[in-house]
Amino acid sequence: MLSAKHIELVKSTIPLLESAGTDITEYFYQRMFKHNPELKHIFNMSNQRSGGQPAALFSAIAAYAKNIENLAALSGAVERIAHKHTSLNIQPEHYPIVGHHLLATLRELAPEAFTAEVEEAWAAAYGVLAGIFINREDELYQKNANQVGGWLGARQFKVIEKRQESALVTSFIFAPVDGEPVVDYQAGQYLGIKVEPANHEYREMRQYSLSDKPNGKTYRISVKREDSRTPDDKPGTVSNYLHDQVHVGDVLDIFPPAGDFHYVERNEPVVLISAGVGVTPMQSMLEMLASKMCDKPVFYLHACENLAQHSFNERVQALTSELKLAHHTWYRELDGNEQEALNSQGSSGSVNSHMGFMNLVPLKAELPLDKGDFYLCGPVVFMSFVKQQLIELGVEDTRIHYEVFGPHSDL
Repeated sequence: MLSAKHIELVKSTIPLLESAGTDITEYFYQRMFKHNPELKHIFNMSNQRSGGQPAALFSAIAAYAKNIENLAALSGAVERIAHKHTSLNIQPEHYPIVGHHLLATLRELAPEAFTAEVEEAWAAAYGVLAGIFINREDELYQKNANQVGGWLGARQFKVIEKRQESALVTSFIFAPVDGEPVVDYQAGQYLGIKVEPANHEYREMRQYSLSDKPNGKTYRISVKREDSRTPDDKPGTVSNYLHDQVHVGDVLDIFPPAGDFHYVERNEPVVLISAGVGVTPMQSMLEMLASKMCDKPVFYLHACENLAQHSFNERVQALTSELKLAHHTWYRELDGNEQEALNSQGSSGSVNSHMGFMNLVPLKAELPLDKGDFYLCGPVVFMSFVKQQLIELGVEDTRIHYEVFGPHSDL
């Protein structure tokens, strides 16, 4: 337990944290990777270059300081981060390293304000938080290990199928090398993947949403090739490696399914909303609902650039006959051939297509705004845009659930 004095001292540093902003976490990561370069094998270095991870860590530190008297307010963030940590195989021995560099960062950046007394308070506060994470992560590790098909740490899986789903997305189906069962997961969760690209400085670890229903034998992920968006931008290291260098028969290290974003069984209608490769956890949910012969209303709203980039399009159309599924798609642009193909699909009556940005107002009489559960996945800008529409249409914030690919960002 933290003393009242410790709490007071930690809270007194909030103005310092807010004025320094992400300078704190950028310095922290530079310091940590300089003195402990082995951690580059765990952290996503692309997120370091983009600034996404320093921003996410700063947000977490500031939230902890502000809620240090009410840690229950952080339960959602703790659960999300703990799941992410298990997909990276984070262990208790990593926490003292992070704590050491965090305290050193605050001491070096603000020597006058970060007195010995303040440092003692922050050390105690970090110890409490580290203990919360260590305990929760141990629970998750043990839960996975004790289930049928479960395991701890990395397990070798072979690629048994590689299938192109659209112009930019390819699916990989993995089976365990040991031939034993694989642990089930909740639709919407992800896998941790470890790869070692040739001539690359360090190993890379990523998380990819599972895109099929559980079957106890294999896993499927569907990966978007991340190209350079600007001349100064680098293409996605792991996504391009998977697309270009990983083939059927290759073996990868995989960590058990994790993630706090997943379908929750209730009797209410469900609305799945995605954009781009955000389709992947939604596809898992749709496949799971179909396998359970779900008889409640299901709505699937998807946005993508064009027909060529529309992953799982034909499969979702087929699912309209297996579910009480209302399916709407928004395209940003279509060429002549795509428009003709879309018109042909539309004649079947199973496709509702729109052009431009997703606009939910025309669907307000159709959507279960008063009682449905809404699941969102896609670019942060897209999800913020959609969430604002839902709130304005009367959907309660507690019924809107979302997944961010990459460092977390509040909508």
